[in-house]
Parts: sequence; C-alpha cells; structure tokens
Amino acid sequence: MAHLVTLIPGDGIGPEVTDATRLVVEAAGVEIRWDVQDAGAAVMEREGTPLPDRVLESIARSRVALKGPITTPVGTGFRSVNVALRQELDLFAAVRPSRSVPGTPSRFTDVDLVVIRENTEDLYAGVEFERGSDELDRLRDEIRRLSGFEIAQDAGVTVKPISVSGTQRIVRFAFDYARGRGRRSITLGHKANIMRDSDGVFLFTAGVEAQFSPGVWFDEMQVDELALRLVTEPETLDVLLLPNLYGDILSDLCAGLVGGLGLAPGANMGWEYAVFEPVHGSAPDIAGRGVANPIAIIRSAGMMLEHLGEAGAADAIDRAVQSVVADGTVRTGDLGGSASTREMARAIADAVRQERD
Repeated sequence: MAHLVTLIPGDGIGPEVTDATRLVVEAAGVEIRWDVQDAGAAVMEREGTPLPDRVLESIARSRVALKGPITTPVGTGFRSVNVALRQELDLFAAVRPSRSVPGTPSRFTDVDLVVIRENTEDLYAGVEFERGSDELDRLRDEIRRLSGFEIAQDAGVTVKPISVSGTQRIVRFAFDYARGRGRRSITLGHKANIMRDSDGVFLFTAGVEAQFSPGVWFDEMQVDELALRLVTEPETLDVLLLPNLYGDILSDLCAGLVGGLGLAPGANMGWEYAVFEPVHGSAPDIAGRGVANPIAIIRSAGMMLEHLGEAGAADAIDRAVQSVVADGTVRTGDLGGSASTREMARAIADAVRQERD
C-alpha cells in the first residue's frame, strides 16, 4: 500500500537534503506518494506568506509530512513557519532522539536519549510585549497593582503560560511513547523551586499523571542539575520530559553529545498529525553547494516510516546510517570527510538495500 506524505523541501539546503532522503526511502522499498508543497522565504516573495493554506490542506489530507529546514523571513510580521505549523496542526509534542553512532567523533559512545518537549506553551507561546509599547505600559500598571512589582521602563516582557491541560497531554504522550518503545524511565526537568506558578504546574501535574502510568519509572530534576548530568553521565538517563524552552536548549545539547545537529532527527507530533524534520536550520551559507550532511533528515524519515507502520524499513535505514558512518569511507565535511550530499545519500541507500537483502 502506498502512503501519502506531504513533502516540504524548505529553504537553503532543504531541497538538497530532502531530495537525497527520497533516494534512501526509495531504497527501503516503501511506496510513498509524495505531495510536494513549497513553503518558506522564497514562497513569501511569490505568494505573500511563507506558509500558504495549501500546505496545511495537504497535511490535513496526508496526516504526515516530511519537512526540510525553513528560514523565517525577517521583518515580515510572520514569527515562524515552524511555530505556525505547530499551532495550526496542534503539534504539541516535539520528539528528538539522540543516539550514539559508532565512528562519530564524540566524547561519549553510549548515549541513547529521547527529549520530549512540550511545543505550544511556555515562553514560546508568543505572548510578548515590546519595550516602550502602550500595551506594556498598561501591563506594567496592572502588575504593579496586583503584585507590587515594578517592571523597568526599558524592559521587554515575555509571558510564560503553562497549563494543567497542556501538561496532561504531553505527559500522557511521553508515557505512551516510552511504553511503546520499551524505554525504562522518564525524567522531568523543571525550575519549580523558582517558578512555582508555571514550572510548578508542570511538575505537579506530571506527578499526578505519572501515578496512572505504571511500567515506566518517573522522576524529576531541576533543569540546571539535569544539564550537568547530561554532560557528565548521559548514559544514566533515558527519556527527558521538558517544557518548551528547556526542551529546545537541552535537545541541542543532547545532539552535541552524539556528534552534532547534522545527525539529529526530530518530529513534531499531535494526536492527529505528525511532521518529521531535522533539528538543524537551513544553512544558507552552504546552500546549493551540495555539501550538506543529509543524515539528520534521513533519520527523521526513518522515524516517519516507523510512525507509518513500516518498522522494518525504519530499522534498515537506522542500521544503514550506522554502518556507513562507522565505515568512514563516505563522510560529509562536518564528519571529517569530503563526500557530497548526494554521495552520502547513495552510500546510505546502497547500505539500506544490503540490509533488506
């Protein structure tokens, strides 16, 4: 059976690495009907928005998308295509695995972590007040009246909402994910000792939900202590459950533990839709040169195939990536080699065929 998948090539190196990924997915033997939908900075010039309605309509039909990195145009009033996709499709969970690949230059060799990040609340919710604005003046007066706290005249303000309902669903998602993949534990990161009425909601609600989710060990840790633990003994951690801002920061830290963003896959998921994409950006400085590492989006495609029920193909891609990197004959510049994007993709595609045989 063919799977319908929306393909968003993206900006910068996006079209190069998504094209390379299609080679690998084809080698895995899974039939995909790609609905290609352009979005991003170039589309802004043609259609007046970096995220046309047709893109959302395509994902509504396919329910699954593979997305290259997208550059948000500066000075357009459009905050972020990625944020807009999460909000429009209610993609409340970001899933970012970080697993050591043999042969990759790294301080650690046995990392196997998954960051699950709440995607819709916290300081990334977009509730902001510009320095010197009339809105902030009114907010300053109201906060002075309610709490006695004086916001400095030269400050800008971002609001940090964290809800019980938003926390409940990310915790349930995290436990479902952990049980479904045989993960042993979930560690929640927070600063509830300081932000009792935001991080405190996240911590307390998660603790209540965990009581109804047997089979996976649950504990909590202040996020600064968690950061220290990650760079000293990451092998002792498994699934990390984090609010939006901490999850963004620590998922990049986890990618650094296993060789960098060029190897880091990701997904933004909800109960209805899923968008799979690499963690890295669009790298406009190397766009068009054919030197970008496609492994992150290839691994993201592997996550997509697992989501589609094609576990065998997903495993073949994972093993192929590991074997090509471990062999070391074909590597892109970020991994110490000189291979092109296409050469790396072909090597992985050949390894996928060998895995299937």
